[in-house]
Amino acid sequence: MLLQLALTGLGVAVIPFCLVFLSKEKNKHRKLIAVTVALTFELIMFGAFTRLTDSGLGCPDWPGCYGQANPLLSHQEIKAAEIAMPQGPVTVQKAWIEMVHRYLAMSVGALICAQVALAWIRRKTTSISPWLSTSTLLCVCVQGAFGAWTVTLKLQPVIVTTHLLLGMSLLALLAAVLEQHRTPLRVSSPATLLLKALALPAALALLLVFVQIALGGWVSTNYAALACADYPLCQGQVVPTMDFEQGFTLWRQLGKTANGEYLPFPALVAIHWVHRNVALLVLAVVSYVAWRAIRTPGIESLGKKLMAAIIFQVVIGISTVFFSWPLLLAVLHNGGAAMLVLLLTMLNYRVRHASHAASSVI
Repeated sequence: MLLQLALTGLGVAVIPFCLVFLSKEKNKHRKLIAVTVALTFELIMFGAFTRLTDSGLGCPDWPGCYGQANPLLSHQEIKAAEIAMPQGPVTVQKAWIEMVHRYLAMSVGALICAQVALAWIRRKTTSISPWLSTSTLLCVCVQGAFGAWTVTLKLQPVIVTTHLLLGMSLLALLAAVLEQHRTPLRVSSPATLLLKALALPAALALLLVFVQIALGGWVSTNYAALACADYPLCQGQVVPTMDFEQGFTLWRQLGKTANGEYLPFPALVAIHWVHRNVALLVLAVVSYVAWRAIRTPGIESLGKKLMAAIIFQVVIGISTVFFSWPLLLAVLHNGGAAMLVLLLTMLNYRVRHASHAASSVI
C-alpha cells in the first residue's frame, strides 16, 4: 500500500516536473522552485477546500484509505460507512477529496526533495547556501506528521490549526528560497535608507499576518464562522457576551471544553470576535507597509501587489459574513491569506537583502 501511495504521489509530481524540464528557461533550478511555490499555494487552497467541506476524515485512517492506496480499492468500506451515516464524515466524495489532498501533498514533497538535492549538488558552483532549501524539507516532514495527527486525533482544533500554520510557513520558506535565486536588488543610497526604515514594519506585518492566520484557523476548526452573523457588530453589539477561557483553551477535542462538555456558544462568539478585530490591526499595518513600499524605488510593484492583496482579503472576509460563509468565498479567503504570506515574505527578503548588500559596500 505504501509503495502504491508513493507511486501515485510521484505520478502527480510528473506533471510539474515536465513543466520544469520542458520549459525554455535556462535556470531549471529556479524554475523548479517557482513551480514548487505555485503547487504549494494550490495545496493550501485545496487544503482549505478539504477542511471546509468537512472532508478531513473522509478517509479515517492514514496514510491510505481503509488500508488501501485509493478510494476505488476501499469503495465497499466507504460505501458501508456512508449508508450507515449519510451525513457523516465518511462518504465517497469526501474520501476522494481527502485522498487528492494527500496526493498533492506527496507531490509537493517530491518537488521539495528534488530542489534540495539540486541545491546541494550545485553548492560548489554557486554562492547560494543550500541550508534554506534544506529547511523546507524539514518543514514538509513536520507538516506531514501533523497531517497524520489531524486524522488520528479526529480533527482536534489545535492540531488542524498548527497544520495550517505549517503549510503557510512552508510557503514562506519556499518564497524565500525563490528570492535567493533572484537577481539581487540594486538601489541607490537614498533608496537604501528607505529600505532600512521599512525592515521593521515589514517584519511586524508578516508576524501579524501569521497571528491572524492562526486566529482564522481557530475560527474554522471550531466552526465559529457563523457565530457573528452581522457586521460590523456581532450579535447586534460592539462587545457581545463572550467566553474567552473556553474559547481559547487549546488542548481539547472538537466541539468540547477541556472537561469534555459541549463548547458553549459564547466561546464561539469570542473566537470569531477576536479574529474579526485583529483583522483591523492587520489591515492598518499591512496597508502602511504596502504604501511605504510603493514609495520606495525597487519594490514599487511588490508594494502595489501587496496593497491589492490586503484590500481583496478584507473585502472577501466581510463578504463571507454577509453571504453566510459560502464555500467559494471561504476558500478564496484562505487563498488571500496565503498570498499575503507570499508577498510579505518576498518583501522582507528584498528589504533585508538590499540593506545588507548596501551595508557591506559602504
